[in-house]
Amino acid sequence: MQPFSAVIFCALVGLVLADNKYTSKYDNVDVEKILTNDRVLTNYIKCLMDEGPCTPEGRELKKTLPDALSSNCSKCNAKQKDTAEKVMKHLMSKRAKDWERLTKKYDPQGLYKQRYEEHLSKT
Repeated sequence: MQPFSAVIFCALVGLVLADNKYTSKYDNVDVEKILTNDRVLTNYIKCLMDEGPCTPEGRELKKTLPDALSSNCSKCNAKQKDTAEKVMKHLMSKRAKDWERLTKKYDPQGLYKQRYEEHLSKT
C-alpha cells in the first residue's frame, strides 16, 4: 500500500504533532495518486472509521485529525493546508457518502463541516 498524506480530511497528510507544528515528513507524498486509486483511498477511509487496519501514516492521521479540525489546521504548513483542501474537495465531490460518514464521526455536531464547506465553496 502506498504511503498516505493527508487524505482525509482535513485529512491532513498523515501528520504528527511536533513543536506546535505538524511534521512535514509526508508533505511530498503524491496525494493525487492516492485520491485516484479507489482501493488505497478506501483503505484509509476504513482506517479512519475503525473498520480496517491502519498504516503508520493512517494511525498518525487518525490521531491528529481531531486537533487539526478543531484548530482550523493552525499547526499545518501551507503545503499541508493545500493538500487537506484537495482531499476535502475530492471527498465532497467524488465520495460524498464517505465524506458524510467521516464528518459524522469526527465532527458529530457539524461545527467544522459547515466552516470547511463554506470555505471550499469560495475557492
